[in-house]
Amino acid sequence: MTAAPQGSDDFADERPPAEPGTGTPQGESELHAEHVQAVDEAQAPAGTDQPGGAPPAGGTAPTEATAQPGDGTAQPADGTAQPSDGTEGPEDPFPGDALNDAAVALAADLRSDLQRLQAEYVNYRKRVERDRNVARDSAIAGVLESLLPVLDDIELARQHGDLEGGPFAAISEKLEAVLGRFGLARYGAAGEEFDPTVHEALMHSHSDEVQTSTVTQVLQPGYTLGEKVLRAARVAVTDPQ
Repeated sequence: MTAAPQGSDDFADERPPAEPGTGTPQGESELHAEHVQAVDEAQAPAGTDQPGGAPPAGGTAPTEATAQPGDGTAQPADGTAQPSDGTEGPEDPFPGDALNDAAVALAADLRSDLQRLQAEYVNYRKRVERDRNVARDSAIAGVLESLLPVLDDIELARQHGDLEGGPFAAISEKLEAVLGRFGLARYGAAGEEFDPTVHEALMHSHSDEVQTSTVTQVLQPGYTLGEKVLRAARVAVTDPQ
């Protein structure tokens, strides 16, 4: 074994005592810990905890709230903003006046739509009623036109006296009465002024006794259904000389 250099005992006596359980002097351990802590703080991002979940130096780890710079109040961990100065939350996007104006405008639009639909429904009912009346009148006119030849035969028999004193006279009168309730009317008589809109002239003659064209003989009576002419009266006409 070689001898220790001269003066080694003096250096050994000047070293700080080692920490219990370790061979490192106490001063060097503290310096090493401070150096490691400084390096970790420099490498860690701002506002993050120390690596490994260790709390930052000089404080405790945040649990449910994180510190916010400026006002010193804690905010929830989920990031929702809470009023800290006693003021109300975000402004209502629909204030009272705007909401009332929107409701009034909506009510006016709905009322306008309802009035339009009601007017359309009333017009639809009128149109349906008019079409129904036209169809009914057309059906009645078709039936009456098919019975006109029968009425012509009854009128000829009456002119020749075949209906007097027989049972057929009552039947013909009842038939004409029933058809009259549907609006059927017979027209055309001698002495009437000739009207080309309701008369059909089959014969013409001239005479000094008349001043205007006059019906002198009814060859076949005409029939009307209300204001509609079912068949024009066929007549003989005398014109002035």
